[in-house]
Amino acid sequence: MSFTAASLRIHDTLLVAEALVREELYELDEQLGYGKTATGNRIRRELVKRIKTLTAGQMRYMLDAGLDEARKIAFLAICKTYDYIHEFVVEVLREKIIHLDYQVTEGEYVAFFHRKSEAHPELQELSGNSLEKIRQIIFKILEEVKIIDSTKNKILQPQFLSPPLQNIIRNEDPMLLRIFFMTDAEINL
Repeated sequence: MSFTAASLRIHDTLLVAEALVREELYELDEQLGYGKTATGNRIRRELVKRIKTLTAGQMRYMLDAGLDEARKIAFLAICKTYDYIHEFVVEVLREKIIHLDYQVTEGEYVAFFHRKSEAHPELQELSGNSLEKIRQIIFKILEEVKIIDSTKNKILQPQFLSPPLQNIIRNEDPMLLRIFFMTDAEINL
């Protein structure tokens, strides 16, 4: 659940990705932490972990793409890094949107958490504050990538992926397209 260290943070993600390419990572800590080096270090480590899940092609695409598509690649990295978020998006949100149900409820998130905590008892050991922070960061990420309209309303937004973006994801694993609500028929084209 280390994703609570940073939401999507697209601008910071791009800064870190560019610094990775230049091999100048450690110079960013103060900037990422808004003057606090320890905070910046924690954020940088988290963003690096995400970015390193990307293929070389995905990384180049993220750095060269417009902001909207860079957000989607950053979200792809999040889903590749954290199974919990990936599973929530595919098992709950994708299923809802496929059935034309666009409203996400707190109850659906709670039900998902309970299903996952049965398989992973360590989730049951988390404090109430930790559980709330996890939920808040997940919905913040979803808002930042524009999967939901806002953390307040939680209305699912249909996703559009350009053909080049689809291809860069498909080349690694077509099933990753599910995080953008593509149906199996669309994936298998």
